[in-house]
Amino acid sequence: MKRGKKYLAAIEKVDSSKLYTVEEAAKLVKETSTVKFDATVDVSFRLNVDPRQADQQIRGTLILPHGNGKTKKVLAITDRVEEATAAGADFAGGKEMLEKIQKENWFDFDVIVATPNMMGEIGKLGRVLGPKGLMPNPKTGTVSPDIAKAVKEIKAGKVEYRVDKEANMHVSIARVSFDEKKIADNLHALVEAILKAKPAAVKGTYIKTAVVSTTMGPSINFTFNGR
Repeated sequence: MKRGKKYLAAIEKVDSSKLYTVEEAAKLVKETSTVKFDATVDVSFRLNVDPRQADQQIRGTLILPHGNGKTKKVLAITDRVEEATAAGADFAGGKEMLEKIQKENWFDFDVIVATPNMMGEIGKLGRVLGPKGLMPNPKTGTVSPDIAKAVKEIKAGKVEYRVDKEANMHVSIARVSFDEKKIADNLHALVEAILKAKPAAVKGTYIKTAVVSTTMGPSINFTFNGR
């Protein structure tokens, strides 16, 4: 594959045989961004788990200390519309919002949060919402009796982490415009969450590889305490 001059110059700054500290990686990831726009900072893990086993399907949410720089449009399905709107929901309503999705193929939002009493109605759209990853789930905090809190957490930068069927995990944690400390803080928070989620059945090395990179930038291998 032919690489551009900016990418080649960036990759020269990275020692592919070295495991950088979180702080070093945070500094280097800013220096190796090759695009003019405010690139996303992404983290990828290769885990020593078997996602086919129910107790090793790692999934959860995390409120990053500094958010990840992305603003999500939130649709709240609830009978407490005023609470959801006051908390920052972009759209809020009950059955009428679900009908809008079904009849108009409307998806001008990034995430759905709901109160438990609305899940029966939302479940009827499972075949529509499920494949798009929009079905609310108590495990990710998108189904909650405290709708205001659920909305506020998402607006504050809550991110979801989930291992895929190949035992990989990818999470966006920041923007290149963040200062080094904020990137490092977010990276530490994510690593701690992943370490706490280690299944009891996993023996030996849990995190096989940990890499941070920017949009179209080179990969930077990093290490941390507890690996």
